[in-house]
Amino acid sequence: MDLTQVTALSIRATSTHLQRKLSVLLAAHHIVSVTESGAALLNREVLDRLGTLLSAFSRTERSDLLAAPWIDGQLDPWQVAPLEQWAHRLDSQWFGAATDQLRFHLQPIVHLGSGRVAGYEALVRAQWNEQLIGAGPLLQAAAAHGQARSFDAHARRSAIRQAYPQLKTDQQLFINFAPGVVYNPDICLQTTFATCREVGADFSRLVFEVTESEAFPDLKLLRSILERYRQEGAQVALDDLGAGHTSLSYLMELKPDIVKLDRALISGLNAADRRIPWSTR
Repeated sequence: MDLTQVTALSIRATSTHLQRKLSVLLAAHHIVSVTESGAALLNREVLDRLGTLLSAFSRTERSDLLAAPWIDGQLDPWQVAPLEQWAHRLDSQWFGAATDQLRFHLQPIVHLGSGRVAGYEALVRAQWNEQLIGAGPLLQAAAAHGQARSFDAHARRSAIRQAYPQLKTDQQLFINFAPGVVYNPDICLQTTFATCREVGADFSRLVFEVTESEAFPDLKLLRSILERYRQEGAQVALDDLGAGHTSLSYLMELKPDIVKLDRALISGLNAADRRIPWSTR
């Protein structure tokens, strides 16, 4: 969708209580236009106030505020989505252009014993309007625009194309893998294989690194996806064990080849530290 064609948003709450609260806030911000259905109408001139409006609602309440766009004077009910998602969309109209300018910073993975660089993690960035956009804003924008799956696949292929040719023959490429966006591992592998053939990449030198900002409820499904990668020779890494949603249950269920510990687990370790198992003292 071309967001420049959106002339207004029709917003409403899913409960009477929230609708009252919404009406009061709209009146306070001098936004009082109402459609025939009773929904509030935010025209283009006041859409920049969405952030202020949303800040008055709790995180739980925000999911119950819905919005649909007006395009060429017509309401498009098929594009209804949470108002917060629409706010992110309108704040990230750069997303489409930025995805054509993906770049990757290569973070070295060092072998502790020898100091040898064993591989690199491809960290996605985008160059847009002389700005370098990081992974966080890119992923948030992809989700807001409903393109999380396509962006994940595009970033994965771009990482292989750009980063793999820079590796030495004994080095591996670590590619971040968000399991929540992969619904069919076979389709995912087909596109990855095609890119590997394109650049002459050895699939066994790829390491798919599980990163997840939200809990992934079906660990058995996730395990089956990762096993499909392993069958083709790739390895699996678990990122930031001990942080956020990446817990011991992931370790037990997924049995990764490589585990990255969260910095908080190892920072400042010494011989007398209680974090060191008794058997190693």
